[in-house]
Amino acid sequence: MPKIDDFYNTKNPSSPLDYAQKKRKEPIIDTVTRAIARRNVMLAYQPIVHASNPLKPAFYEGLIRIMDDTREIIPARDFISIVETLETGRIIDCLALEMGLNALSECPTLRLAINMSARSIGYPRWMETLEKGLSMDGTIAERLILEITEDSAMMMPELVKVFMANLHKRGISFALDDFGAGFTAFRFLKQFHFDIVKIDGQFIRDINEDPDNQVLTTALVAIANQFDMLSVAECVETPEEMSFLQNLGLDCLQGYVIGRPETVPVWREHETTLQQYI
Repeated sequence: MPKIDDFYNTKNPSSPLDYAQKKRKEPIIDTVTRAIARRNVMLAYQPIVHASNPLKPAFYEGLIRIMDDTREIIPARDFISIVETLETGRIIDCLALEMGLNALSECPTLRLAINMSARSIGYPRWMETLEKGLSMDGTIAERLILEITEDSAMMMPELVKVFMANLHKRGISFALDDFGAGFTAFRFLKQFHFDIVKIDGQFIRDINEDPDNQVLTTALVAIANQFDMLSVAECVETPEEMSFLQNLGLDCLQGYVIGRPETVPVWREHETTLQQYI
């Protein structure tokens, strides 16, 4: 089976008609593999804001976007579970990290979270990418947040614990994504020392009207406070949810009601505007 990097030598895409016919029957993993080989990828940046001041971003999350030959974004839900155990997933993590580190180098005031799988910890190219990026600017480590899902962290807790301890010493922060989704992370929290927990969106949905979600989210926030972790509510979609969460004592909020992921982030908008007049 060919390696991902072998695809970098592929020829230009076929005609639009050929591609449209092929796309209807092509497995999604093949489409993603070709897109990665051609580096048809970019980051979209979504703000995470202070609950007490929603106009003030605390940091951003860099979400990788993979595009097919027509530059149409391939929905992550269609392939992410497939690539998780493949080398393709490791390369996606490397590309996301590389683009995130470049953004941190470009903007000295930016604090950015980048997603990764625990499976990428032992992947040499991932660590090489990290080392190269950190060498660009002495402040990057303290502005980088590595975001690991609860399921991924629980898969290999001892490895993740050592990995986090080593990078914590260099100033890098860690966020536990989808907190509460699996209910398995609680007994490991003292060992892991996550800096941030992002409460899974299933507990945030309709929280202003759902008593069960109110109780569960209150408990998750209490756990975060107990272990001195910044609490973030994910998937905040309505003003009513946002208002309830602000009163509940969340530290930060993330969701479409606050800001959608943007491929041209705010710190580049001014630069883009200036170029129009040059």
